[in-house]
Amino acid sequence: MNALEQNEFTDAWRDAAHGLPPVRAILMVSAHWLTPGTQVTAMEKPQTIHDFGGFPKELFAVDYPAAGAPGIAEEIIAQLNGVASVRKNFNWGLDHGAWSILVHMFPEANVPVVQLSIDADATPEHYFALGRALQPLRENGILIIGSGNIVHNLARVEWPRLNERNYAADWAREAMAFSGQLLAKKDWQRLIDFQKLPQTMHIAINSGEHYFPLLYVLGCAFEDENVTLFNDVAVGGALSMTSVRLG
Repeated sequence: MNALEQNEFTDAWRDAAHGLPPVRAILMVSAHWLTPGTQVTAMEKPQTIHDFGGFPKELFAVDYPAAGAPGIAEEIIAQLNGVASVRKNFNWGLDHGAWSILVHMFPEANVPVVQLSIDADATPEHYFALGRALQPLRENGILIIGSGNIVHNLARVEWPRLNERNYAADWAREAMAFSGQLLAKKDWQRLIDFQKLPQTMHIAINSGEHYFPLLYVLGCAFEDENVTLFNDVAVGGALSMTSVRLG
């Protein structure tokens, strides 16, 4: 519903887009596109995918008409050569993990967008390695965004309290604090090895695909750049809106 609303989260996403250097294209890794192997969208005009149910009709009416970028897809494939065999995809488009954020960051939809899928059979180490291989694209006008959640356990969400600001179960608050500390210290290895982290993090990363986009982004990090958290707010007791910015 953040796609339709204006609130502290959407304001922060909009502000994050201000002051960026010129963006030639956006590479999006969304929690909502898992595939066998790694795929990249390569169509001229990606469709807006409404991959959800049970929401108001206004949400299904959202169209985000950003262009695709077949040339950028080729660059991504070349950049990942030797790390992953990447297949072009002409059927997917932009899922809600992508457009629900981009409608606020780039409301005019005037920047081409390419999505990179998450290989459902790969390891966290592999996701980080893919990010590391993509790092040079950041110096060539490509903004890399991972869309997911650090704390994401839908089975434990308290839906009646969804709109209560910063309401979190104890385990969720502990997971937010612990992951925030690791991010501040740039302890990428422990975040990659999340299965060795405390039990509160296991509960938070109940659905691993929502955590994995973060690993791509961390792989893209340069050694000397800052790590900033914003939107570090709990929702519904078992979700976090935490956003991480590099640079």
